[in-house]
Formats: sequence, structure tokens, C-alpha cells
Amino acid sequence: MDKLLTPAAKRTPLVQRNFAMLQLLYSTGVRVSELVTLPVTGCNLSSCFIRVIGKGEKERLVPFGIPAKEALEEYLESARPQILKGKRSNTFFVTNRGKGMTRLRFWQIIKDAGRAAGIRKSISPHSLRHSFATHLLTHGADLRSVQIMLGHSDITTTQIYTHVDEGRLKDIHRKFHPRG
Repeated sequence: MDKLLTPAAKRTPLVQRNFAMLQLLYSTGVRVSELVTLPVTGCNLSSCFIRVIGKGEKERLVPFGIPAKEALEEYLESARPQILKGKRSNTFFVTNRGKGMTRLRFWQIIKDAGRAAGIRKSISPHSLRHSFATHLLTHGADLRSVQIMLGHSDITTTQIYTHVDEGRLKDIHRKFHPRG
């Protein structure tokens, strides 16, 4: 994630847009379809929340962090107007045609970003969603909160992210067991 979320040296409007999308995707764990259809009115920069419409037309609020906020502000202030070239759009992330992006196009963007960052492993939008959930749980978030942020209707779907880190288990055992 660190490699992927390091800003590129060349900061064209499209690079700024792509970076903001990657930051927001990792910061919120939203589905790629929720990301590319996010309306401008669905992002509240002052409170650092986005409102997404998920599966089954269910609405949820998802918080995002300061790095995502900064990338979104930069995109909105400078890159988005340059990309739109005077056109109007209700979609937050826009293409050169002033339209929303397709899921397929974002898949291409994330693959290109991975290659540019020197990542040899294949990555997808779901890789960021998975990392979002795993990192929250690893750092102590409760499963129910992660379920709500991911938009899962069933907690068992969220439980796949609770895979056991064997090294962490050994450290805990060593630290807390009297004969560890």
C-alpha cells in the first residue's frame, strides 16, 4: 500500500484524479462500482465522510482519513476543473469526456499504478478493499464496524478478513503466556 499510495512526481490532472481515487478507495474500502459512481454531493470534505449507495440500494456513510482528504481537495481544486474543461458533471471522478468512469477503466488505472509503483504482484480494486479491512482489524477495529463500513449485510462475509497472522500469534503467545 505504501508503494501504491506514494504520490507520483509528475502531477498531471489525470494523475491527480487517479491518486485521489486510490487514496479514497484504500481509506474507505468501498466497492469499485461505488467509487466510480460517487456523486459530488456524496463527499463531505469538512467531516471526512462519503455517502455511498451500495448493493440493494442501501445507503451508508463511510469515513476517510486525512491523506484521502488532502488528495480529494487537490483533485477538486485543480485537477477536476482542468479535466472537465468547462463541462459540468454530477459525478465526483470524471473522465476527459466529462462523464463518470467505468469499472473496467478503473481496473486499468489500478494495474497501471501498480506497475508504475514497481509492484510486481497483480493488484485489483478489491486488493485495496481487502487491505482496508485487514488493516483495520489488525489494528484493533471491531468486526461489526468493519462490516458496516464495507456494506456487508451478513457478518460472515466480513469474517473472511480475520485470517490469522501466525507471526502475530507467536508474538502474543511469547509475550503473554507464562511459558512462552
